[in-house]
Amino acid sequence: MTAPRPAGVPILRLGDVLVTGLLNELDDGAAIAFTEELTERISAEGARGVLIDISRLEIIDSFVARTLMELTTVARLLGARVIVAGMRPPVAITLVELGIELVGVETALNPEQGLAALGWRQAQQSVEGSRRGAAR
Repeated sequence: MTAPRPAGVPILRLGDVLVTGLLNELDDGAAIAFTEELTERISAEGARGVLIDISRLEIIDSFVARTLMELTTVARLLGARVIVAGMRPPVAITLVELGIELVGVETALNPEQGLAALGWRQAQQSVEGSRRGAAR
């Protein structure tokens, strides 16, 4: 009998890219559960890319930073590329002040740039067309 899945961080699929976001600070147990669920999804769904939006994180500790590095390494071994997007300046400054380097972790200024780096493109013409149609 398997244990019930924890109510974790939502993970969405956009084609062959998984998109998730850390909405608040994770405790150690939640960070481990998030890593396990995300790596299982990468493997089960054959994802080639993962975007993790951290724009809502106001602080990051060494455990979460190490978890992101380990997750990136595991994802690469499974054939997926991970991009962490939306790091706030205070989070970046704190990481530097603590001497924590996110070794092997790719970053993007925002989720849109991260998705573009993963090769995912939004259909701009249909979006612009629907805006024009709505304005009439």
